[in-house]
Amino acid sequence: MNILHLSAVKAWGGGENHIENLCRELKIIDPEHRNYILCAKDSDFHRKLKKGNIPFFSAALLLKFDLRYVFKIIQLSKTHKIDLIHIHDSTALTLAVMATKLAELPPFILSKKTSFPIKDRKRTLYKYNHQNIKRILCVSETTKKITAEKIDDTSKLVTIYHGTNFNKSTNTAFQIRERFQIPKGKILVGMVANHIRAKNLESFVELIEEVVHNRGQKHFHFIQIGKFTNRTQKYLEMVKNKSLQDHVEFLDFLPQASNYIKQFDISILTSQSEGIPQFIYESFYHKVPVVSTNVGGIPEIIKDGENALLSNSFDVPGLADKLIALQKDKELQKKFAELSFRILENGFTTRIMAEKTLSEYKKVVYG
Repeated sequence: MNILHLSAVKAWGGGENHIENLCRELKIIDPEHRNYILCAKDSDFHRKLKKGNIPFFSAALLLKFDLRYVFKIIQLSKTHKIDLIHIHDSTALTLAVMATKLAELPPFILSKKTSFPIKDRKRTLYKYNHQNIKRILCVSETTKKITAEKIDDTSKLVTIYHGTNFNKSTNTAFQIRERFQIPKGKILVGMVANHIRAKNLESFVELIEEVVHNRGQKHFHFIQIGKFTNRTQKYLEMVKNKSLQDHVEFLDFLPQASNYIKQFDISILTSQSEGIPQFIYESFYHKVPVVSTNVGGIPEIIKDGENALLSNSFDVPGLADKLIALQKDKELQKKFAELSFRILENGFTTRIMAEKTLSEYKKVVYG
Protein backbone atom coordinates (compact mmCIF):
# COMPACT_ATOMS: atom_id res chain seq x y z
CA MET A 1 0.00 0.00 0.00
CA ASN A 2 1.23 3.49 -0.90
CA ILE A 3 -0.32 6.26 1.22
CA LEU A 4 -0.09 9.99 0.52
CA HIS A 5 -0.66 12.27 3.52
CA LEU A 6 -1.84 15.80 2.74
CA SER A 7 -1.12 18.77 5.02
CA ALA A 8 -1.86 22.36 4.00
CA VAL A 9 -1.17 23.94 7.39
CA LYS A 10 1.56 26.61 7.59
CA ALA A 11 2.27 26.45 11.35
CA TRP A 12 3.54 23.49 13.35
CA GLY A 13 0.97 22.14 15.80
CA GLY A 14 -0.62 19.01 17.21
CA GLY A 15 -2.01 18.03 13.82
CA GLU A 16 1.41 17.98 12.20
CA ASN A 17 2.86 16.15 15.18
CA HIS A 18 0.14 13.53 14.63
CA ILE A 19 1.14 13.03 10.97
CA GLU A 20 4.81 12.64 11.88
CA ASN A 21 4.07 10.16 14.69
CA LEU A 22 1.66 8.22 12.49
CA CYS A 23 4.14 7.82 9.63
CA ARG A 24 6.92 6.70 11.96
CA GLU A 25 4.75 4.14 13.74
CA LEU A 26 3.33 2.79 10.46
CA LYS A 27 6.87 2.21 9.19
CA ILE A 28 7.63 0.13 12.30
CA ILE A 29 4.36 -1.83 12.21
CA ASP A 30 4.52 -2.69 8.51
CA PRO A 31 7.59 -1.46 6.59
CA GLU A 32 6.17 -2.69 3.27
CA HIS A 33 3.58 0.08 3.29
CA ARG A 34 5.04 3.35 2.05
CA ASN A 35 3.97 6.69 3.51
CA TYR A 36 4.63 10.00 1.77
CA ILE A 37 3.76 13.49 3.00
CA LEU A 38 2.82 16.45 0.83
CA CYS A 39 3.16 19.70 2.80
CA ALA A 40 3.04 23.42 2.07
CA LYS A 41 6.37 24.72 0.79
CA ASP A 42 8.38 26.77 3.33
CA SER A 43 5.92 26.00 6.12
CA ASP A 44 7.04 25.06 9.64
CA PHE A 45 6.13 21.46 8.80
CA HIS A 46 8.28 21.58 5.64
CA ARG A 47 11.29 22.81 7.64
CA LYS A 48 10.73 20.10 10.25
CA LEU A 49 10.44 17.32 7.65
CA LYS A 50 13.74 18.39 6.06
CA LYS A 51 15.50 17.37 9.28
CA GLY A 52 13.86 13.94 9.49
CA ASN A 53 13.77 10.75 7.47
CA ILE A 54 10.10 10.57 6.41
CA PRO A 55 9.70 10.74 2.59
CA PHE A 56 8.02 14.05 1.75
CA PHE A 57 7.26 16.51 -1.03
CA SER A 58 6.28 20.15 -0.93
CA ALA A 59 4.15 22.39 -3.10
CA ALA A 60 3.64 26.14 -3.18
CA LEU A 61 0.56 27.25 -1.28
CA LEU A 62 0.52 31.03 -1.31
CA LEU A 63 -3.24 31.15 -1.58
CA LYS A 64 -5.72 28.81 0.07
CA PHE A 65 -6.65 27.37 -3.33
CA ASP A 66 -3.24 27.25 -5.02
CA LEU A 67 -3.42 25.08 -8.15
CA ARG A 68 0.25 24.16 -7.83
CA TYR A 69 -0.62 22.09 -4.76
CA VAL A 70 -3.57 20.57 -6.63
CA PHE A 71 -1.41 19.49 -9.57
CA LYS A 72 1.18 18.08 -7.15
CA ILE A 73 -1.49 15.79 -5.65
CA ILE A 74 -2.31 14.48 -9.11
CA GLN A 75 1.33 14.05 -10.12
CA LEU A 76 2.30 12.17 -6.94
CA SER A 77 -0.76 9.94 -7.14
CA LYS A 78 0.34 8.79 -10.59
CA THR A 79 4.13 8.61 -10.21
CA HIS A 80 4.04 6.83 -6.83
CA LYS A 81 1.02 4.65 -7.57
CA ILE A 82 -0.82 5.98 -4.53
CA ASP A 83 -3.51 3.61 -3.20
CA LEU A 84 -4.95 5.93 -0.56
CA ILE A 85 -4.87 9.66 0.23
CA HIS A 86 -5.03 10.57 3.92
CA ILE A 87 -6.17 14.20 4.31
CA HIS A 88 -5.29 15.93 7.58
CA ASP A 89 -6.96 19.37 7.51
CA SER A 90 -9.80 21.31 5.95
CA THR A 91 -7.69 23.26 3.44
CA ALA A 92 -6.03 20.05 2.22
CA LEU A 93 -9.51 18.56 1.78
CA THR A 94 -10.55 21.51 -0.41
CA LEU A 95 -7.44 21.07 -2.57
CA ALA A 96 -7.93 17.29 -2.87
CA VAL A 97 -11.57 17.74 -3.92
CA MET A 98 -10.42 20.29 -6.51
CA ALA A 99 -7.94 17.69 -7.81
CA THR A 100 -10.77 15.20 -8.39
CA LYS A 101 -12.18 17.61 -10.99
CA LEU A 102 -9.01 17.26 -13.04
CA ALA A 103 -8.05 13.61 -12.58
CA GLU A 104 -9.22 10.31 -11.15
CA LEU A 105 -7.76 9.89 -7.67
CA PRO A 106 -7.58 7.00 -5.19
CA PRO A 107 -9.97 6.91 -2.22
CA PHE A 108 -9.67 9.43 0.61
CA ILE A 109 -9.49 9.08 4.37
CA LEU A 110 -10.08 12.33 6.25
CA SER A 111 -8.88 13.10 9.77
CA LYS A 112 -11.19 15.41 11.75
CA LYS A 113 -8.97 16.75 14.51
CA THR A 114 -11.10 19.51 16.01
CA SER A 115 -14.55 19.74 17.51
CA PHE A 116 -15.53 22.73 15.35
CA PRO A 117 -18.89 22.02 13.67
CA ILE A 118 -18.89 21.69 9.89
CA LYS A 119 -20.33 24.93 8.54
CA ASP A 120 -23.74 24.78 6.93
CA ARG A 121 -22.56 26.04 3.54
CA LYS A 122 -23.23 24.31 0.25
CA ARG A 123 -19.55 24.02 -0.80
CA THR A 124 -18.42 22.99 2.68
CA LEU A 125 -21.08 20.29 2.94
CA TYR A 126 -20.16 19.10 -0.55
CA LYS A 127 -16.48 18.61 0.24
CA TYR A 128 -17.08 16.84 3.57
CA ASN A 129 -19.57 14.50 1.88
CA HIS A 130 -17.45 13.96 -1.24
CA GLN A 131 -17.78 10.51 -2.76
CA ASN A 132 -14.02 9.90 -2.56
CA ILE A 133 -14.09 10.07 1.25
CA LYS A 134 -14.45 6.50 2.52
CA ARG A 135 -13.64 7.11 6.20
CA ILE A 136 -13.57 10.10 8.53
CA LEU A 137 -11.27 9.46 11.49
CA CYS A 138 -12.46 11.54 14.44
CA VAL A 139 -10.06 12.47 17.23
CA SER A 140 -12.69 11.98 19.95
CA GLU A 141 -16.25 10.78 20.47
CA THR A 142 -17.31 14.42 20.88
CA THR A 143 -15.77 15.29 17.51
CA LYS A 144 -17.54 12.28 15.98
CA LYS A 145 -20.90 13.36 17.41
CA ILE A 146 -20.54 16.95 16.17
CA THR A 147 -19.28 15.85 12.74
CA ALA A 148 -22.17 13.40 12.33
CA GLU A 149 -24.61 16.31 12.25
CA LYS A 150 -23.46 17.28 8.74
CA ILE A 151 -22.38 13.92 7.25
CA ASP A 152 -24.89 12.06 5.08
CA ASP A 153 -23.35 8.61 5.58
CA THR A 154 -22.42 8.44 9.26
CA SER A 155 -21.12 4.87 8.87
CA LYS A 156 -17.94 6.50 7.54
CA LEU A 157 -17.21 7.99 10.98
CA VAL A 158 -14.68 6.21 13.21
CA THR A 159 -13.13 7.44 16.45
CA ILE A 160 -9.37 6.97 16.69
CA TYR A 161 -7.71 8.80 19.56
CA HIS A 162 -4.27 10.27 19.02
CA GLY A 163 -1.56 9.68 21.58
CA THR A 164 2.04 10.07 22.59
CA ASN A 165 5.18 8.40 21.34
CA PHE A 166 6.83 6.52 24.22
CA ASN A 167 10.12 6.13 22.33
CA LYS A 168 11.51 9.61 21.91
CA SER A 169 14.23 11.92 23.13
CA THR A 170 13.12 14.35 25.84
CA ASN A 171 16.13 16.66 25.66
CA THR A 172 15.70 20.44 25.74
CA ALA A 173 17.95 23.30 24.63
CA PHE A 174 17.74 25.05 27.99
CA GLN A 175 16.22 24.99 31.48
CA ILE A 176 13.34 27.44 31.85
CA ARG A 177 14.16 28.38 35.44
CA GLU A 178 17.78 29.12 34.59
CA ARG A 179 16.99 31.02 31.38
CA PHE A 180 14.51 33.36 33.11
CA GLN A 181 16.04 33.29 36.61
CA ILE A 182 12.89 31.93 38.21
CA PRO A 183 13.51 31.10 41.89
CA LYS A 184 13.25 27.46 42.90
CA GLY A 185 10.37 28.16 45.29
CA LYS A 186 8.11 29.47 42.52
CA ILE A 187 5.41 27.15 41.15
CA LEU A 188 5.95 26.85 37.40
CA VAL A 189 2.60 26.66 35.56
CA GLY A 190 2.91 26.07 31.82
CA MET A 191 0.93 25.82 28.62
CA VAL A 192 1.98 24.74 25.12
CA ALA A 193 -0.39 26.15 22.49
CA ASN A 194 -0.12 28.21 19.32
CA HIS A 195 -1.68 31.66 19.46
CA ILE A 196 -4.99 30.86 17.83
CA ARG A 197 -8.55 31.66 18.84
CA ALA A 198 -9.41 28.13 19.98
CA LYS A 199 -6.74 28.20 22.72
CA ASN A 200 -8.34 31.28 24.34
CA LEU A 201 -5.16 32.89 25.64
CA GLU A 202 -7.21 35.87 26.79
CA SER A 203 -8.43 33.62 29.63
CA PHE A 204 -4.82 32.53 30.23
CA VAL A 205 -3.77 36.14 30.89
CA GLU A 206 -6.91 36.82 32.95
CA LEU A 207 -6.14 33.70 35.01
CA ILE A 208 -2.68 35.05 35.82
CA GLU A 209 -4.24 38.34 36.95
CA GLU A 210 -6.80 36.47 39.08
CA VAL A 211 -4.16 34.29 40.76
CA VAL A 212 -1.39 36.84 41.24
CA HIS A 213 -3.20 40.13 41.82
CA ASN A 214 -6.73 39.25 42.96
CA ARG A 215 -5.76 36.24 45.10
CA GLY A 216 -2.28 37.47 46.09
CA GLN A 217 -0.65 34.16 45.09
CA LYS A 218 2.67 35.60 43.94
CA HIS A 219 4.53 32.30 44.29
CA PHE A 220 3.20 31.24 40.85
CA HIS A 221 5.11 31.87 37.62
CA PHE A 222 3.51 31.17 34.23
CA ILE A 223 5.15 29.95 31.01
CA GLN A 224 3.50 29.92 27.58
CA ILE A 225 5.12 28.18 24.59
CA GLY A 226 3.57 28.43 21.14
CA LYS A 227 3.89 30.07 17.75
CA PHE A 228 3.21 33.79 17.73
CA THR A 229 0.49 35.02 15.36
CA ASN A 230 -1.37 38.24 14.65
CA ARG A 231 -3.16 37.67 17.98
CA THR A 232 0.05 37.78 20.01
CA GLN A 233 0.32 41.54 20.34
CA LYS A 234 -3.07 41.63 22.02
CA TYR A 235 -1.92 39.15 24.67
CA LEU A 236 1.32 41.03 25.30
CA GLU A 237 -0.59 44.30 25.69
CA MET A 238 -2.94 42.60 28.17
CA VAL A 239 0.06 41.48 30.20
CA LYS A 240 1.50 45.01 30.21
CA ASN A 241 -1.80 46.72 31.04
CA LYS A 242 -2.40 44.33 33.94
CA SER A 243 1.22 44.72 35.22
CA LEU A 244 1.95 41.01 34.89
CA GLN A 245 5.36 41.22 33.18
CA ASP A 246 7.17 39.76 36.21
CA HIS A 247 4.86 36.75 36.40
CA VAL A 248 4.72 35.31 32.87
CA GLU A 249 6.95 34.48 29.90
CA PHE A 250 5.75 34.04 26.31
CA LEU A 251 8.39 31.97 24.48
CA ASP A 252 7.05 31.75 20.88
CA PHE A 253 7.66 28.54 18.88
CA LEU A 254 10.30 26.15 20.25
CA PRO A 255 11.51 22.99 18.50
CA GLN A 256 10.34 19.91 20.42
CA ALA A 257 8.22 22.18 22.61
CA SER A 258 6.53 19.27 24.38
CA ASN A 259 9.86 18.27 25.93
CA TYR A 260 9.76 21.41 28.09
CA ILE A 261 6.57 20.19 29.80
CA LYS A 262 8.63 18.03 32.17
CA GLN A 263 9.97 21.30 33.64
CA PHE A 264 6.46 22.47 34.60
CA ASP A 265 5.02 21.84 38.06
CA ILE A 266 1.46 22.03 36.71
CA SER A 267 0.07 22.15 33.16
CA ILE A 268 -2.77 24.58 32.46
CA LEU A 269 -5.11 24.74 29.46
CA THR A 270 -7.70 27.49 28.89
CA SER A 271 -9.08 26.40 25.50
CA GLN A 272 -12.58 27.27 24.35
CA SER A 273 -12.61 24.55 21.66
CA GLU A 274 -10.59 21.33 21.19
CA GLY A 275 -10.56 17.85 19.75
CA ILE A 276 -8.16 16.42 22.30
CA PRO A 277 -4.98 18.53 22.51
CA GLN A 278 -1.60 16.87 22.22
CA PHE A 279 -0.51 19.05 25.14
CA ILE A 280 -2.62 17.01 27.56
CA TYR A 281 -1.27 13.69 26.27
CA GLU A 282 2.28 15.03 26.61
CA SER A 283 1.60 16.31 30.13
CA PHE A 284 0.38 12.82 31.06
CA TYR A 285 3.56 11.37 29.56
CA HIS A 286 5.83 13.68 31.57
CA LYS A 287 3.79 13.02 34.73
CA VAL A 288 2.80 16.66 35.15
CA PRO A 289 -0.64 17.18 36.76
CA VAL A 290 -3.22 19.02 34.65
CA VAL A 291 -5.84 21.73 35.16
CA SER A 292 -7.94 22.25 32.03
CA THR A 293 -11.18 23.50 30.59
CA ASN A 294 -13.72 20.76 29.88
CA VAL A 295 -14.20 21.42 26.16
CA GLY A 296 -14.31 19.04 23.16
CA GLY A 297 -13.03 15.55 23.85
CA ILE A 298 -11.01 16.50 26.95
CA PRO A 299 -13.56 14.95 29.39
CA GLU A 300 -13.04 11.65 27.55
CA ILE A 301 -9.52 11.39 28.95
CA ILE A 302 -9.87 13.50 32.12
CA LYS A 303 -12.36 12.71 34.87
CA ASP A 304 -12.59 15.75 37.12
CA GLY A 305 -11.09 14.99 40.50
CA GLU A 306 -9.90 11.52 39.47
CA ASN A 307 -6.84 12.10 37.25
CA ALA A 308 -6.90 15.89 36.78
CA LEU A 309 -9.09 18.94 37.41
CA LEU A 310 -11.58 20.47 34.97
CA SER A 311 -13.38 23.80 34.84
CA ASN A 312 -15.75 25.43 32.37
CA SER A 313 -14.27 27.48 29.54
CA PHE A 314 -14.09 31.23 30.29
CA ASP A 315 -14.58 30.49 34.01
CA VAL A 316 -11.40 32.23 35.16
CA PRO A 317 -12.25 32.21 38.90
CA GLY A 318 -13.07 28.50 38.65
CA LEU A 319 -9.75 27.74 36.97
CA ALA A 320 -7.96 29.78 39.63
CA ASP A 321 -9.71 27.82 42.40
CA LYS A 322 -8.64 24.51 40.85
CA LEU A 323 -5.06 25.63 40.21
CA ILE A 324 -4.53 26.96 43.73
CA ALA A 325 -6.14 23.90 45.32
CA LEU A 326 -3.97 21.51 43.30
CA GLN A 327 -0.81 23.44 44.10
CA LYS A 328 -1.47 23.06 47.81
CA ASP A 329 -1.95 19.26 47.66
CA LYS A 330 1.29 17.46 46.77
CA GLU A 331 -0.24 14.02 47.27
CA LEU A 332 -3.06 14.83 44.85
CA GLN A 333 -0.53 16.07 42.28
CA LYS A 334 1.33 12.78 42.53
CA LYS A 335 -1.87 10.74 42.32
CA PHE A 336 -3.05 12.62 39.21
CA ALA A 337 0.34 12.29 37.51
CA GLU A 338 0.65 8.54 38.10
CA LEU A 339 -2.94 7.69 37.15
CA SER A 340 -2.85 9.85 34.03
CA PHE A 341 0.37 8.17 32.92
CA ARG A 342 -1.25 4.74 33.27
CA ILE A 343 -4.31 5.88 31.34
CA LEU A 344 -2.04 7.14 28.57
CA GLU A 345 0.08 3.98 28.52
CA ASN A 346 -2.94 1.68 28.30
CA GLY A 347 -5.01 3.48 25.70
CA PHE A 348 -3.47 6.56 24.12
CA THR A 349 -0.10 5.78 22.54
CA THR A 350 0.95 6.47 18.97
CA ARG A 351 1.39 2.71 18.48
CA ILE A 352 -2.27 2.03 19.32
CA MET A 353 -3.31 4.97 17.11
CA ALA A 354 -1.25 3.70 14.17
CA GLU A 355 -2.53 0.11 14.47
CA LYS A 356 -6.15 1.29 14.41
CA THR A 357 -5.45 3.67 11.52
CA LEU A 358 -3.75 0.93 9.50
CA SER A 359 -6.79 -1.28 10.06
CA GLU A 360 -9.00 1.41 8.49
CA TYR A 361 -6.56 1.81 5.58
CA LYS A 362 -6.85 -1.92 4.83
CA LYS A 363 -10.63 -1.89 5.02
CA VAL A 364 -10.79 0.95 2.49
CA VAL A 365 -8.16 -0.39 0.08
CA TYR A 366 -8.83 -4.12 0.32
CA GLY A 367 -12.48 -4.16 1.38
